[in-house]
Amino acid sequence: MTTLLPKPEHKFTFGLWTVGSVGRDPFGSAVRDPKTPAELVYLLGEVGAYGVNFHDNDLIPIDATPAEEEAIKKDFRKALADTGLVVPMATTNLFGDPIFKDGAFTSNDPKVRAYALQKTMRAIDLGVEFGAKVYVFWGGREGTETDSSKSAVDAIKRNREAMNFFCEYAIDHQYDLKFALEAKPNEPRGDIYNPTTGHMLAFIETLDHPEMVGVNPEVAHEHMAGINFMHGVAQAWEAGKLFHIDLNDQYPGRYDQDLRFGSRDIKAAFYLVKFLEDVGYDAPRHFDAHAFRTEDYEGVKDFARGCMRTYLMLKEKAQLFNADPDIQAILTEINAEDPAIAPLFGKYSAEKANAIKAITFDRSSISNRGLKYERLDQLTIDLILGYR
Repeated sequence: MTTLLPKPEHKFTFGLWTVGSVGRDPFGSAVRDPKTPAELVYLLGEVGAYGVNFHDNDLIPIDATPAEEEAIKKDFRKALADTGLVVPMATTNLFGDPIFKDGAFTSNDPKVRAYALQKTMRAIDLGVEFGAKVYVFWGGREGTETDSSKSAVDAIKRNREAMNFFCEYAIDHQYDLKFALEAKPNEPRGDIYNPTTGHMLAFIETLDHPEMVGVNPEVAHEHMAGINFMHGVAQAWEAGKLFHIDLNDQYPGRYDQDLRFGSRDIKAAFYLVKFLEDVGYDAPRHFDAHAFRTEDYEGVKDFARGCMRTYLMLKEKAQLFNADPDIQAILTEINAEDPAIAPLFGKYSAEKANAIKAITFDRSSISNRGLKYERLDQLTIDLILGYR
């Protein structure tokens, strides 16, 4: 179906680290030869992506010489121009190098904290150079294996100090940039600070410039903790803090799998897509996932196409849900207002309080009413599986 072909307005993006994954895991070495950043841009152009995102060292190796850096950027810039891809988001790798073995901004070593500031400032400059409007912070090493080693309060303060520093840095350089914080409960650390989107939202309100900082929730990270991802996304949206989103899939209770979007929990993926489309989310839909280790680069293309195709199929299903007469009839019934009670909600007044206190509720009648949720849920399953 032509409607399932990705278009620029869908704003589908991938990280260099996603399609560029060589398939290495803790038990096995690489199964695909590495590609240059420019080659990966051409690959994404071939499958119809809108944009490409990068960690600083996905693009520029950490030990690259100035001449090597310029050559890489020249090739990357040409690939962007040739394909029409854009760079909506960038981030910093503060987890891969051994210097970050005990964290970056929360490290006990002041030299490590200072190096993390230096590396991030340079990476922010690099992201802005290529047009990034959102800058993501994932604290992959900001945690502990033993709480004997660090004060959790000091870690919070150090994180806050770093984020305040970068906000001022962006203001000082007049960068048109928003920051998005990405939560994860564990891995690679035993426990990571600010482990969920809710934690991040609370942390943001303690910053000097909370208006500049939002969140980048990731499906897999919240599912690792057994959390309903869509609910966290809804909280971020309602707070005006959903600056970016990472789409993938995950089995709860396992290591971070970064599965193809919608490949594990299609029902959860449906509710997420429906939410994003219903509220009019218009920022990039970024796929932070990896192809199976079994694949060559043709399989990587299949993976990337699959992420986008599944999103578009679920978008169509969401439209069908909103137009289905049986589903909408149940929703209308179960959400019906009581005209006698409706005026009593909203802002408090003494009159409303007294009126509510005076009502005699027929608890038995109310509780005996069937809500038809079983039928509604099955109608949703029928729709997702193509039987409506």
